[in-house]
Amino acid sequence: MDSLGHGNSTAMTGFMLLGLTNDPVLRIILFMIILCIYLVTICGNLSTIILIRISSQLHHPMYFFLSHLAFADIGYSSSVTPNMLVNFLVETNTISYPGCAVQLGSVVFFGSSECFLLAAMAYDRFVAICSPLLYSTKMSTQVYVQLLTVAYVAGFLNACSVTICFYFLLFCGPNQINHFFCDFAPLVELSCSDISIPAAVPSFTAGSIVVITVTVIAVSYTYILITVLRMHSTKGRHKAFSTCTSHLTAVTLFYGTITFIYVMPKSSYSTDQNKVVSVFYMVVIPMLNPLIYSLRNNEIKGALKRELC
Repeated sequence: MDSLGHGNSTAMTGFMLLGLTNDPVLRIILFMIILCIYLVTICGNLSTIILIRISSQLHHPMYFFLSHLAFADIGYSSSVTPNMLVNFLVETNTISYPGCAVQLGSVVFFGSSECFLLAAMAYDRFVAICSPLLYSTKMSTQVYVQLLTVAYVAGFLNACSVTICFYFLLFCGPNQINHFFCDFAPLVELSCSDISIPAAVPSFTAGSIVVITVTVIAVSYTYILITVLRMHSTKGRHKAFSTCTSHLTAVTLFYGTITFIYVMPKSSYSTDQNKVVSVFYMVVIPMLNPLIYSLRNNEIKGALKRELC
């Protein structure tokens, strides 16, 4: 691996990704499985975006948020999956230093944006159920655009902070990342420089985003639950719950896996378990989201039938 002189140490210009497994047979099997998952992810999320754009019945803030969630899922999965598929087919899984920075930044951008989009969707459901008469006012086009702007700007700022911290790390020893993509934690372990600030800043920003978005989601659904329990109509309760189950399922899957990776003590699970869970929330969940929303939402199923006919 080429290197550049940097003081009394050397700065590496690339990394070697160890990937999921070294077994050649298992690598081919995983390649086929993950390729199928990725194709379903792209087709499912693109179909969701197109259906929401062309169907006038779905021109509501909830579905506009859903289309942006589908876009974030495409970007999130595409940040990692194509490179992982290539690495299954080559002997040496290498990624350049700038390529690692780009991959890390894109993962953080789309992941952070998805957190805020899920929070915005929870707020949208809160307004729709708790203040239905004021919904058109509280969720106007201006408010909707502002929430989207916050989601993408926050994701961009978080991606910038993590990428800048990555460039402050100096690598002069082993260049093998025990993962299938450039995650920040294994990169910190390889660094031979002072990691106190570069490691603390991403932890603080990521923790702040998770706390803020989870708080918004929890408060929104607390008020939703109180409002639903006060309803006298069983049909009204069922309708209110049916509009929330898809979003709650997506939130549980996304935040559940993130909690396992970034919150649980490192001693409680192995690196291999970390990789498996990472595959689930970076590759599988983006595929599941359009399926969850289309199978549990009668309006989307109805719009799909109308457009197909």
